[in-house]
Amino acid sequence: MQVVRKSVFIGLFTLLLSSAQHLAAQTFATATVASLPVSSRRAYYKAAFEQQAATLYGKLRLGATGLPLTVFREGLVGYYNVRRASGRASASPVLTLIDFSRPSKQKRLWVIDMQKERVLFHTLVAHGKASGADVPVAFSNKEGSEMSSLGFYRTAATTYTGKHGLSLRLQGLDAGFNTNAESRAVVMHGAEYVCEDFVKAHGRLGRSQGCPALPVAETTAIVKAIKGGSVLYLHGPDKVPYRSKWLNVDAAVEAFASLR
Repeated sequence: MQVVRKSVFIGLFTLLLSSAQHLAAQTFATATVASLPVSSRRAYYKAAFEQQAATLYGKLRLGATGLPLTVFREGLVGYYNVRRASGRASASPVLTLIDFSRPSKQKRLWVIDMQKERVLFHTLVAHGKASGADVPVAFSNKEGSEMSSLGFYRTAATTYTGKHGLSLRLQGLDAGFNTNAESRAVVMHGAEYVCEDFVKAHGRLGRSQGCPALPVAETTAIVKAIKGGSVLYLHGPDKVPYRSKWLNVDAAVEAFASLR
């Protein structure tokens, strides 16, 4: 019994010592960085940001699921910028990525819990019928275009039940690209044409009137996971023009540094 207690005591002591050493190292690193010139601090946090992007990308095995590192990094840049600009510390720490450079027959939506560092969902998502057949090639912010809209969005705080069932409104944050999302009723909702059976029958998914429509079976879980002011990034093909203030890396690094 004494041997067991001694073993447990040693284990607890080792754990506490390790935690203390880690905390001391963090404190020392923070103090050291704070004493550096401004330009050096920026360089340090820029390197730390890039390291986090690469490390998290590898940890979540996003490459194996078809998400390019460049798209993930862009989403991460916007995630930090949007959250800082919104000033909502309580906003959902979830980042949703949609890569419309991929065909509709492939899973091209990822929902990532940034706090827990977990992929919550990886599934199919439809694009607007006027954007293209299998791979969307055209995007618009105009009323009646029936096209998808590129860029960053903030999800609504609450859900509602519409003609497609449980749905979630999206606030477009990129002027000229998606800011008419609300007036166009571009929302997250489920649709019967977003499923593997439709792909098998038609070689692609069905298409929406501009909404990023989801598989019916997963809609409720996804909508509940991303509501509450979370960030959504809809990426398009490289040849499609897109620019955004949310892709300012320096501002994102500042936001990232403020959380360290």
